[in-house]
Amino acid sequence: MDQINSIEELFAAFDKLTVLIVGDVMIDSYLWGKSTRISPEAPVPIVNVVKREKRLGGAANVALNIQALGATPLLCSVIGDDQDGADYLRLMEDKGLSTEGIVQSPERVTTIKHRIIAGAQQLLRVDSEIELNLVEHEERHLEERFVQLLEKADVIIFEDYDKGVFSKENIQRFIELANEQRIPSVVDPKKKNFLSYIGCTLFKPNLKELREGLKVDFADENLHAFEEAVATLQKGLQTEQVLVTLSERGVFIADGGEKTYIEAHRRSISDVSGAGDTVISIAALCMALGTSPQFLAGLSNLGGGLVCEQVGVVPVNKQRLFEEAKHFGLFEKHEYRNA
Repeated sequence: MDQINSIEELFAAFDKLTVLIVGDVMIDSYLWGKSTRISPEAPVPIVNVVKREKRLGGAANVALNIQALGATPLLCSVIGDDQDGADYLRLMEDKGLSTEGIVQSPERVTTIKHRIIAGAQQLLRVDSEIELNLVEHEERHLEERFVQLLEKADVIIFEDYDKGVFSKENIQRFIELANEQRIPSVVDPKKKNFLSYIGCTLFKPNLKELREGLKVDFADENLHAFEEAVATLQKGLQTEQVLVTLSERGVFIADGGEKTYIEAHRRSISDVSGAGDTVISIAALCMALGTSPQFLAGLSNLGGGLVCEQVGVVPVNKQRLFEEAKHFGLFEKHEYRNA
């Protein structure tokens, strides 16, 4: 990768990257309506439907963030061979996303989360999903797609939602394949496989996931205990970097023995949904370009805050991210480190 000398060059370099995203994908389904009375059949509101919508969710939302930042996303996952699976593939095609990494299995259902909303109030959510691990033939087909796409990738994102796509065995196999080809890997973890990502390049839990994954507890203000937990995690996973999102307190990154806290920017928060997807997307692109860990954390922190100003799960706006990064002098503040 050529040396990058300005924030303009860095954002332009995003456009040349290809990101392989492997993990749990889903459909976010919304039914909006009006409710003016209670049902005579049960003490529940009657909702008159005004609008229905289906959106890409889970790891597919990470793909949309990667796309919004100018890079090329390649999704690798397993869905059901069902009507929801057909809808999911159509949604991918509508967004211009390649479906070559998607395996359909008649033994699974496509994960879909139905939300019923009246006014600004979510009244009910109905989930359809299987959380069991993949069976042998599903594992085999997933790995075949992963290997095919790996040769095109500059960086890999593991996007885990505990919906069964990942197991300890395939995680280790995928990381070994990535490391053999010297392709960096970044992880957005969940509880079940939290300690399985040994050898990844960057691991990004939030504070709740850190506590639950390590089965430790400490007060938010106890920075010594927090940093000890991160050091334990870093040693256990044998990973170069751990990036922890701290909600309204910003982010923390550990790179070897170097520790950096970056404060959140003051914002009008509308919705925190999808902020983690934006953070991991920006972190992956910065990792592929070989930026310093501090710049990676700073830009990811900035992007995560920006999407919190929007209602619902939305991809980051590249132009706004660029303008804010330039405004805060982010590139000049953190020395660039080419890989």
